Amino acid sequence: MVETTEEKLVLRNRIIGLLLRDARERAEKTKRECAAALAVSTSTVTAYEDGRKPISLPELEVLAYVLDAPATHFWERDPELVTDERAVPLQEVLALRHRIVGALLRKARMEADVSQKELAQALNCSTKRLSSYEYGERPIPLAELELLAQYLHLPLEYFLDNQEGPVGEWQRQQEAWCRFQELPEEIREFVVQPINVRYLEVAIKLSQMPAGGLRAIAEGLLDITY
Repeated sequence: MVETTEEKLVLRNRIIGLLLRDARERAEKTKRECAAALAVSTSTVTAYEDGRKPISLPELEVLAYVLDAPATHFWERDPELVTDERAVPLQEVLALRHRIVGALLRKARMEADVSQKELAQALNCSTKRLSSYEYGERPIPLAELELLAQYLHLPLEYFLDNQEGPVGEWQRQQEAWCRFQELPEEIREFVVQPINVRYLEVAIKLSQMPAGGLRAIAEGLLDITY
């Protein structure tokens, strides 16, 4: 059955509302704060989020600013794809991460030539409990993991999610964004200009070249210049 224009608009408003609510909750903002920014009632914000009332672009831009989210967040994805998106299976992610952290602990202990008994004594727990940690059968409290890392002379970062999972990907994005913000303003301005992509690609290729190759290019440039 072909959807009518009205049905498409209703669906789109609902999707925008869901994205709006998601952005607000991620920013830990209340409906009252959003309503104050728009000078509307909280019931209006609720209607926006429920998709019962369409929101205008200027209003969305203001909320994007308040929620520290790019305005394109609300339309960059295909609405049909949005409805088919599945939520990240966080419980599965947690179970997998517990196993990975345990495996890393076991690997670090063996590489340090430390027995389970010795490490358990350092933590003042039973070897059975330590074994349950190493096989991901029991979550390791952060304070205990810090102590274990210190005993094995490892930074806590050793156990962080650096894989391709959603948590690790989010962490990498956050770290990349922080590093980008630390760059001088003129460099940030240069990077975000689409016209400069070719220069950035050349810079990447140059950074991957051996010193001898860079020296040859530099000498060639000097020959051309002088």
